[in-house]
Amino acid sequence: MTAGDEAAVGEGGDMAIPLGEGAEAGVSEAEGYPAYEQPGALVEPGRALALADFSPPAIGAGERLLRLAYRMGISGSTLTAPFRKPAKPRLLATVANPLPGSRVAGTALRAGHFLVHGVKAPIAQIDFAGAARMTPPLERVVHSFAWLADLEASAPREQAAPVAERVLAAWLAANPKMPTRPGKGPAWSIANAGTRELNWLVHAPLILSGSDKALRAKVLAALSETARWLDKNVGRAEDLLAEVAGWCGIVAAGLLLPEGKPRRLFGEAGLIRALGELVGDDGGVLARSPMQQIEAIALLVRLRACYGAVRRDPPQALEAILALLVPPLLALTHGDGSLGSWQGAWAIDAADLSGLIAASGVRTRPLRDVRQWGYQRVVANKSILQFDAAPPPLAKHARTGCASTLAFELSHAGQRIVVNCGGAACAGGLVPVRLEQGLRATAAHSTLVLDDANSTAVLMGGRIGGGVSEVEIDRRTLGGEKGTGATRLEASHNGYASRYGLTHRRILILRDDGTELRGEDLLVPSGGKGKNGKVGFAIRFHLGLGIEVGLSEDGQGAGLALPDGSYWQFRSGGGQVSIEESIWADGQGRPQPIQQLVVQGLVSRGGGNFAWLLKKMG
Repeated sequence: MTAGDEAAVGEGGDMAIPLGEGAEAGVSEAEGYPAYEQPGALVEPGRALALADFSPPAIGAGERLLRLAYRMGISGSTLTAPFRKPAKPRLLATVANPLPGSRVAGTALRAGHFLVHGVKAPIAQIDFAGAARMTPPLERVVHSFAWLADLEASAPREQAAPVAERVLAAWLAANPKMPTRPGKGPAWSIANAGTRELNWLVHAPLILSGSDKALRAKVLAALSETARWLDKNVGRAEDLLAEVAGWCGIVAAGLLLPEGKPRRLFGEAGLIRALGELVGDDGGVLARSPMQQIEAIALLVRLRACYGAVRRDPPQALEAILALLVPPLLALTHGDGSLGSWQGAWAIDAADLSGLIAASGVRTRPLRDVRQWGYQRVVANKSILQFDAAPPPLAKHARTGCASTLAFELSHAGQRIVVNCGGAACAGGLVPVRLEQGLRATAAHSTLVLDDANSTAVLMGGRIGGGVSEVEIDRRTLGGEKGTGATRLEASHNGYASRYGLTHRRILILRDDGTELRGEDLLVPSGGKGKNGKVGFAIRFHLGLGIEVGLSEDGQGAGLALPDGSYWQFRSGGGQVSIEESIWADGQGRPQPIQQLVVQGLVSRGGGNFAWLLKKMG
């Protein structure tokens, strides 16, 4: 099979789909998908952003002057009540938490443990000062106070509040002074400090309803001091999403603490500017990470609840941005509503994801018109194909950047057939930290690997280096009789061009009835003239949890028995097919053993092509 010929592979009698011309593809919708995929009065995703989407709220001259003066360092009390004593710290309203936490994790807290991705960490052994470093997921949960939502979900307030107060008292005792600059320990990153301020305000009834007046005074003082610290340091955030978290904390404090109007005006302008830099023109965050997409949505949902608590409408720009953030995230859901494993994410459960979408209030379809977000989505009857057709994120945006270009995932009727390993962002739970870099490698994704090398360099600390810089993508609809048409995706990347003189091109053709995926991986000389010698290649297909696999007698294929009782056949047109062990991070970020099919061999530096077929047999 070549790019200009028929996609023919496997035994005789299989359907051959011509790779001819066709109109640009939309995706067909089918019954049986989550509510957000059903037709109705939906917001149409994928439109280009207008400049107004990221414009600060329209304010009068007096408010502009307040904002300018506050930015210059004049205190809110001086600006709002210059002839009165500053107001005593207090909360102006109680916020209704829009995002329930995990009842299981909250129950563990009441039993004396933090529960993070399956690992229990005794509260009594936690170093809240940060001198003894914890794993990254545990640090985020502890110092952002994300665990307050879990505790609230596990018991009535009178039972949960004493636990929250004990942990908070220990944290305050370990952090009596704020550093002059961010980065002095994990507690004082902008991401953790901004999220902590927001969580303290949203969950104030848990931490301010006790009888200990001294603790109450300390908490209110910490709220005010953290807000002032964020005012001064938010511009030093570690990345754009951290800056957004910092601004959210500032705006929430401006809404809920006394004399906060200047802070709110200052924060709203900064937040909308930061969101404009974080979000691409199709609504996807520039990190291309579904986890960061989720975090951005959750921050705005909680902030909107703070506006609701004081009976103030949030700026229209925030509502517009929230509406743009949801469709790209939905594009990476499978038929069961759970998340695909991309850029360090794990297969987040449908219930958790649907709860977030419901709280956002955005009713929309998954993103179709893909630009910067870069993930192609094809829906064919009961099958969903996700395809990474863009370079990895720039190093400055990446937290768990992965070399996943041209990888794909495939599910049918809610059953995952081909997956990526995922889970780099939850390494430090049951997924060992030592596996983090390996889970970000090209080999941890369902794509072609040359010489066991990553298509883009995977560096320490979640960063990425040189490699893929250009990706070309073509998407077409192939006509045919009812049920025999298909969607054809063709993409190529240059990640191996400088080292091996080869460009990787991948063609995927998913039939409209969802029962057949044909593929071809081509290696094309990048300089127009092939080099001498050969290089090893491996095309990896990580298989879904619970799939039983057996090789065919000729070593050119395999049979896949799915947990739902269906049977699929895999056939390869070149290379030797083998079965290897693999790992997959489930909906709670826990590692699960799976298997992978590997087509491997040697290919000439002059190029080569390898066709394969995945077909439902019954």
